This record gives sequence, structure tokens and C-alpha cells, in this order.
Amino acid sequence: MENISFSDAFKYPFKKPKRLLYGLWLLIPILGWFIIFGYSVRLVNEFIEGRYEGPIKLNPMEDLKLGFVIFLKSIPFYILYIAIIVAVDSVNETLGYLVSFLLGFFVVQILMVNFFRKQTIGSFFEFQLLDIVRDNLGDYIIAMLKQYALTIVFLILSIILVGIPAMLFTSSIFIANLYGRLVEQRHNLALKTRSDDPVTV
Repeated sequence: MENISFSDAFKYPFKKPKRLLYGLWLLIPILGWFIIFGYSVRLVNEFIEGRYEGPIKLNPMEDLKLGFVIFLKSIPFYILYIAIIVAVDSVNETLGYLVSFLLGFFVVQILMVNFFRKQTIGSFFEFQLLDIVRDNLGDYIIAMLKQYALTIVFLILSIILVGIPAMLFTSSIFIANLYGRLVEQRHNLALKTRSDDPVTV
């Protein structure tokens, strides 16, 4: 899988421009939000697998179900996350802001993509993935900076509305691409290597 460029990530939501209208589901409280959330989870899996042909087709009922289930499963992690931030903030407010930023930048993003991929409660707590962040720190920081830059671009474009769904549909595109290259491909390669090894008796 190739490293996706900034220009390709920017073009992605506009490859099937009519599907930007899916963003209108956000106007429906709760149900619409869960639908878009479930849809976003499926998009992240597309990115992990290296598919960038354009936004996939939305399935309201399936995406609603997926969004609701993923939301429920994410609650334990975010309870822990909030508890840590509140505990640190109660000691020192500045330190609380710093810890919140560091966790958001180096921890939450990669764990969230892993959670969207495996969709189990435990996958949000697979902290061994942080070893991959540490071992590929430069690539990870670049991916995160690209993600922030893309979000800013689409925030500006939100003046003409298309930036809102474009931002939602690509909110994890660079980290998912990184995950696909550093986690998914290596895992698949390890499985293939094991299957190719001669059986010894």
C-alpha cells in the first residue's frame, strides 16, 4: 500500500461529489449522527485497505446500527480517558492541557483507528500499538500534521458547505493509511510468512 499524498486525500471526497450530500444526515439529531458515525467507521476501513476510489455508498439502516454499536463499545475507553484528564487537571490545569494534547496526538488517534478496524472493546486498549508510533515517530507526526492541515482546509471550505462532509469523510484518512501500511500489511505479511514456512516434524 502506498503512502497517500495530501492532494489525493483532498480530492477523495470530490471523486463522487453527489455523495457529499450524505452530510445532510447531520441535520437529523441523534439518528442522523449515528448514521454518519457508522458511515465514517466504514470509510476508515476503506482507507486501511487502500481503497480511495471515492466515498462509498451510505446504507442508512446498517450505518445506524454500526454507529450505535461502535458508540456503545467506545464508552469504556472514553471514561478512562476523561478520568485521566480530570485527575491530571485537578493537580495542574496547564499540565492537564498538555496531557490532553499529547494523548490526543500520540495515543487516541491510532487506537481509534484500531478500534474501528477490529470493532471490539478490547481493541481500544491495545496499547502495544504505541510501540509502532514510537518506532515510526517521524512518519506518524507527518501523518498527523497532514491530517490537521487537511481539516483546516476543509474548515475553510465549510464556508461553501461542501467542506463539512468532506472534513467528516476524511477525518482519519492519513492515520488509517499509516495503520494500513504499518500494522495491517505487516500482520498480513507475518501470516503469509508463517503459512509459507515448511512444516517441521
